[in-house]
Amino acid sequence: MFKMMSSPHTHSQRLTANVMLWVIAAMLPALCVQGYFFGYGVLIQVSIALGLAIVIELTVAKMRRKLLTFYLSDLSGILTAFILAVAIPPYAPYWLISIGVLASLLLAKHVYGGLGQNIFNPAMIGYALLLVSFPLEMTAWLPPISLLNEPPTFADSLSLVFRGVTTDGFGVHQLLHGIDGITQATPLDSAKTNIAKQGLDGVLQAVIFSGHFATGWWQVNLAFLVGGLLLIYKKIIHWQIPFAMLAMFSLLSGLTELLDNARHLGLASQLLSGAMMFGAFFIATDPVSAAITPKGKLIFGGLIGLLVYLIRYYGNYPDGVAFAVLLANICVPLIDHYTQPRLYGTR
Repeated sequence: MFKMMSSPHTHSQRLTANVMLWVIAAMLPALCVQGYFFGYGVLIQVSIALGLAIVIELTVAKMRRKLLTFYLSDLSGILTAFILAVAIPPYAPYWLISIGVLASLLLAKHVYGGLGQNIFNPAMIGYALLLVSFPLEMTAWLPPISLLNEPPTFADSLSLVFRGVTTDGFGVHQLLHGIDGITQATPLDSAKTNIAKQGLDGVLQAVIFSGHFATGWWQVNLAFLVGGLLLIYKKIIHWQIPFAMLAMFSLLSGLTELLDNARHLGLASQLLSGAMMFGAFFIATDPVSAAITPKGKLIFGGLIGLLVYLIRYYGNYPDGVAFAVLLANICVPLIDHYTQPRLYGTR
């Protein structure tokens, strides 16, 4: 008379895809801001990443004898490729984003069995692999195109990504000719280098440097902040992880600024540079690799904030968000085990 089925009893094949679509939509303002300040290279990287992600998802489904759209329909691979493409330099060679997408989807997702079974954030696995293996290419950031004597056109951007030079034969280094005080690095890279070499003078140079080069980074981080708040408002993500991550980092960074202001950038520069807002709202909140209990989310986010602080202030890497997230992913089973909410009717 009745059909017996095991839980869960509610099924929705579109639920995961809808969540991924909301996250992608929340990233679009930051993508537009990044494209405005850094040129067409951002869009080219995203196009390469998405195209390769589709091919990988279809190929894996074919190899595992499933429907071709089995892995593609939840859009998790698309989102992973999107995140990775936004995180790398806009004019990095095409093979760099290709290796990153392959590592993210094959090594960090499908090797574990697909979405829901991976223990690490797939996009950060690909990013960390690229950063460790190809540090020169991963730090080849151009300043805002408004500062360049000859901003690259769309044809120049395509040529830079696929050939390494513009249509006129200029490489990335040559495009920087004539811009005083700007190197191929992020504001955090340059600030860390100047401070380490010159102390207080390095701080002053970093502040001056931030006045023009870091302008694009501030707007990009603010766009990610707006997108992240939208996700919280729509209840796509929970507030605990980004709040705990930013609060822990702000507390430690603020204390350091009070005690040792001559050796580090200020709190505002730290929060609006690098991948801080991007990591807090779009990377650390990955529903598969992050903690799932309410208390666990606070501990998980606080741990990431602590690790980012330690890496930025005392480590060799100027940003550290990717490594902090991956290290925190290792602790998720332990965090969830000891933060399980009490069952009703039990002690």
